[in-house]
Amino acid sequence: MPDPSNTDLIEFNDWTLRVKASSHTSSRLLFLIHGLTGDEDSMWIFTRDLPSQYSMVAPRAPHKAEPFGYSWRPIQPGTFGMPTLGELVPAASALIRLIDGYQASAGIEADDFDVIGFSQGAVMSSVLAFLYPQRIRKMGLLAGFVPSGIEEHILNRPLEGKSVFVAHGTKDDTVPVERARESMEILKRAGAAITYCEDDVGHKVSLNCVRALRSYLED
Repeated sequence: MPDPSNTDLIEFNDWTLRVKASSHTSSRLLFLIHGLTGDEDSMWIFTRDLPSQYSMVAPRAPHKAEPFGYSWRPIQPGTFGMPTLGELVPAASALIRLIDGYQASAGIEADDFDVIGFSQGAVMSSVLAFLYPQRIRKMGLLAGFVPSGIEEHILNRPLEGKSVFVAHGTKDDTVPVERARESMEILKRAGAAITYCEDDVGHKVSLNCVRALRSYLED
């Protein structure tokens, strides 16, 4: 849970957001995309000691999840861990509209933004990158994967010249590490340069990989 004195919980354009504004006049925008059963509070553990020029926004996903929290796609019984590109396109389009509106409201003049996603949030982040590559500057995919259906976008190499941070645990029973490695090959075929951190943990991000993520975002 983030420190309430450092963040604000707001309602904006029908979204629930937890935000942290930057005092820098030339701030960058960082979106924090939570995983299945998470919410707007879930991702702040990754933001400690990040560069102060970041304005950070953590949106609550639009669909209720079971047994608690929220999801970036409608619940599909029997398809846990198998979201497809088509199922996530509506949320991706809605997020881009949210980002445009928030940038305008906050006076952040930037054509692109950075994004970090965990688990289903990492899947969601990869969808944003493939569908709106011109909008993404840097992307952190934590304990996630690239969804099926993305293959048709690879040939155009939409991620050419972009760097992507990937972190995964070798003991992850929710998203096996082999799936992350397969996803990295897809990202490379799409043109991305990969910074990879692998550690001996489960469905989480190790302290070493959190430090590596901070270094990646500072460059």
